[in-house]
Amino acid sequence: MNFRALFLPLFLGTGLCSIYFLPRAGDVSNSAIAMELPSNFGQWSLKQTTATTMEIETLGADTKFSKADCYAARPGEYTEVGRPVPDFINLSIVLSGYDLNSSIHRPERCMPAQGHKLLNSSDVKISLNNGRQFEAKRLLSIRNVNTEDSKVTQDWKCITYYFFVGYDHVTNDHLTRTFLDMKDRLVRGMDQRWAYASASIYYGSVPWIPGKEVTEEEADKKLRDFVTLLAEKQIHWEQIVP
Repeated sequence: MNFRALFLPLFLGTGLCSIYFLPRAGDVSNSAIAMELPSNFGQWSLKQTTATTMEIETLGADTKFSKADCYAARPGEYTEVGRPVPDFINLSIVLSGYDLNSSIHRPERCMPAQGHKLLNSSDVKISLNNGRQFEAKRLLSIRNVNTEDSKVTQDWKCITYYFFVGYDHVTNDHLTRTFLDMKDRLVRGMDQRWAYASASIYYGSVPWIPGKEVTEEEADKKLRDFVTLLAEKQIHWEQIVP
């Protein structure tokens, strides 16, 4: 008997039959993060904005965006005309579509196209009042920004925190997110839409805080407090695996 001749049909037949033992894909499970943003987080006022053309064209047509410019008055600081001097945070939540090939990705991939030069990446632990903890990715960058007349550019120092939220997991690692997604599709028969939330704050010399250099430590504390509020209010923690 020619076992070599029988091996290939037997191997293919076994592989095809194994399909029937895999779980069937069920309904799509949405991310545990709420996409509808409130008008404020604590002392932060949120002004909702729209996604850029580049963001819309880069990701799938069924990708959803929730974005906002967030402002909080700096206590005791006023402009020459008596208006409060604000701190400013840019918030973005992006919910993936149904196609993995056009799904969300790490912010590091698109930040250079937005003028950011990445300097450093680290993990930071965020502790919430509800007793839960998770890790966010912390990025340091310098962004080259055009002035209003576009003849002069300025370098703004930036801190960004981001993390991914699936149906029942939170992670700051893209490879971990990809592994969890593949495992859930294969083992649990669950398709899910992941989201990533990112928040950025500028420090150093910025035009909306005249006459003062904002330290990295001050900016980082305000951003961390903001991300803590964001996670507490927007994530359905009863859905997240401890």
